Amino acid sequence: MEAIVVIGLLFVLALLRVPIAISLAVSSIMGLYFAGFSLDTVIQRMFTGINSTTLMAIPGFVFAGLIMAQGGISKYLIECIRSWVGHTKGGLSVVTVLTCMIFAAISGSSPATAAAIGAIMIPMMVKAGYDKKYSMGLVASAGTLGILIPPSIPLILYGSVSEQSTGRLFSAGILPGLLLGLALIIYAVLVAYRKNYGGLEKVPLKARWRPTLKAVWGLVMPIIILGSIYTGIVTPTEASFLAALYALIISVFVYRELDWKKFKSILMESINTTAMIFLIIAAALVLGMFLTTEQIPQSFAMWVSESGFNKWTFLIVVSLLFFVLGMFLEPTAIILITLPILLPIITALQIDVIHFAIIMVVNMELGMITPPVGLNLFVVSGIAEEKVESVIKGVVPFFAIFIIVLVIIIIFPQISLILT
Repeated sequence: MEAIVVIGLLFVLALLRVPIAISLAVSSIMGLYFAGFSLDTVIQRMFTGINSTTLMAIPGFVFAGLIMAQGGISKYLIECIRSWVGHTKGGLSVVTVLTCMIFAAISGSSPATAAAIGAIMIPMMVKAGYDKKYSMGLVASAGTLGILIPPSIPLILYGSVSEQSTGRLFSAGILPGLLLGLALIIYAVLVAYRKNYGGLEKVPLKARWRPTLKAVWGLVMPIIILGSIYTGIVTPTEASFLAALYALIISVFVYRELDWKKFKSILMESINTTAMIFLIIAAALVLGMFLTTEQIPQSFAMWVSESGFNKWTFLIVVSLLFFVLGMFLEPTAIILITLPILLPIITALQIDVIHFAIIMVVNMELGMITPPVGLNLFVVSGIAEEKVESVIKGVVPFFAIFIIVLVIIIIFPQISLILT
């Protein structure tokens, strides 16, 4: 009975647009209080849960992504890719997706990717004759690559909860991320031919090298960051601050587009974003403590075993669950709430934990563009100065792309596991 009240209160608060961290904390603390736990124990659990070296990678990648967005790195990446493919049919669509993929390989965040690329590409696409709803939908959808292509903040959290290697999880996200990016590019080109979205004026070959050389600092950044992780030179946590330091040096001394005023703004936004994520983590750990006390994970596992679910049925049911949760909760909260419950079942059904991580993150990507709480919808709405409803209409055609890619990843686990 207590569990029903707590979960019901959580969803009521979420529907009332109470910040998800507060919703999780209030409902969980109330449940534990009535179960006989002291508040001292609850607070201690919150602090010990976020006292993790692995989680320290989060502020580093958040900081790096914000510096890239405002320090000129993302701008020059776009100019470089535009000079090479901007003249093709639907070229600006391709530029948008490719730039999101490169930005994702550094920032680890979907909202940061959508914000950095959308601020430049949406006005450019509209000016070139692209439908604004389509442009917003493409940016919101391609922006979700930020949590699939490594480094990825949700994969860092997944590794922390499941005690899996962050490096292996990052490796598992590479091919699925490229697959989804390729699917978005193919769809964008098909739409361009159908709606006659032309490209920009062709840039002469000699003139392409100037923006390419200008952008080389950003182009080599994923190689430096991911290469240093996979070769064992640094840990993912160290790599996050290496990324931030590299982005800071390039923005200040090479591009010279980062002044003290911008830096203070980046610092404040980075602190706010990191604080929000860590508060969600702490609150979700308290909810996990309550669920364990009420033996909900064990009850759920027993229900699954008694229902006779096989691996495929389970993955379909869980994907539907993630889709529904994605309508109301952020990826951080979904992972921290559901993963402790699902891990024993995953093991029992002999589903690879690394493969399941990618399935989970692709579902989280879909949640990022699913109303009413899809973060990328609000990010793009703010950038484009349009109603959220208009962005939702723009992303609807992209749902099919995500579902097709998700099905392919589920059926062929080798796509996730071959590089691990």
